[in-house]
Amino acid sequence: MVLPDRRTGKNLKYSMADIGMAAFSVFFMQSPSFLSHQRALAARRGRSNAETLFSLSAIPCDNHIREMLDGVPSDHFDGLFHDIVDRVERAEGLGPWRVLDGHVLIALDGTEHHRSSKIRCAQCSTQTHANGTVDYHHRMLGVSIVAPGHKRVLPLPSEFLVPQDGHDKQDSEIAAAARWLNHHGPRLSRLRPVYLGDDLFAHQPSCQQVLDAGADFLFTAKPQSHKILGEYLHGVTLDSLTRTVKRGKTRALYHYRWMSGVPLRDGADALAVNWLEIAITNAEGKLTYRNSFVTSLPVGPDTVEELAACARARWKIENETFNVLKNGGYHLEHNFGHGKETLCQVLVALNLLAFAMHEAAATLSNAWIAARAALSTKHRFFENLRTVTNYFIFDSWSQLLHTIATGDHPLIQSTAPP
Repeated sequence: MVLPDRRTGKNLKYSMADIGMAAFSVFFMQSPSFLSHQRALAARRGRSNAETLFSLSAIPCDNHIREMLDGVPSDHFDGLFHDIVDRVERAEGLGPWRVLDGHVLIALDGTEHHRSSKIRCAQCSTQTHANGTVDYHHRMLGVSIVAPGHKRVLPLPSEFLVPQDGHDKQDSEIAAAARWLNHHGPRLSRLRPVYLGDDLFAHQPSCQQVLDAGADFLFTAKPQSHKILGEYLHGVTLDSLTRTVKRGKTRALYHYRWMSGVPLRDGADALAVNWLEIAITNAEGKLTYRNSFVTSLPVGPDTVEELAACARARWKIENETFNVLKNGGYHLEHNFGHGKETLCQVLVALNLLAFAMHEAAATLSNAWIAARAALSTKHRFFENLRTVTNYFIFDSWSQLLHTIATGDHPLIQSTAPP
């Protein structure tokens, strides 16, 4: 593709690699203005960090990036997420995420990343309100590796909820999860995954799909939506365990109950699951938390506490994934470009890929870890990352991260962090 450079008027040839990497660089640097700053830097110095750090042969303009990416399949980058997990695994970096004697927890949950009454594309879902107005929106099934007590997550490819050929109904999280498991489940089976999800997934079709993918499930199961299960448990003496947990000066009682081999639904073909419940009371005896779950894993006095902690870790996809993406500098819900075909989903995938690489770097890269440690917050780290790359050219990521960590650079005389 040949496009005249707006500064010089010369024709430049952009590869699709340049287009994709240019879009990705904006999300990786958490800087919508990164490319424009690098064009200015190249005009002054003859080269830029877009070339040295992201291997761009030329810097395409924003409109051209959007035009070329619109129509790219939204799953085009899925393999890169798996490559990240593979690399973390090879470097023995999955240790903090290993639970239940070697299993890995994978949380599933849906979230919205676009809503408008005017902006829309062929991939939008619709919602008609009582007053007749129509909203156009995009949702995705987010998927992340999580672990109780571990603040970091490791995002996996998302599955976008889009109109499906031959279906009149709106796409759903259940259908998206089925597609995701069919596509990605076999590749992840070596991790011995345990899938976490809310009550939406705690029904036989979804549970069976997880088992068919060579994995286990640990799903929230609300009593009001599992009447057969509730009737089976009613009036039965359940195995139980109570622990006193002290955090600082406060104490709480953790009460556990469980039962194995409970039918998930009515009928002779009902899947037998193991049920567990956790209830927490404070020192005054007031109930502060209660929830119940179904799982394919064995439940007993030696496992019920860890199983309950793992089940509660499902919230980390809300707190450490969606909340970070929406409020932690990634601006997931911002309209970076909607397009007419797949642009909206492609840009979300690149944004999520940047987040996955940041999380992997914070796990494996000593240079990244040192640079982060030199600054008090993640916000300040990216603020410094954006600032120094606007003015100085770095030959490598190692040099850039070393400069942020120490202040040492041939063109920077200060020895303190910026």
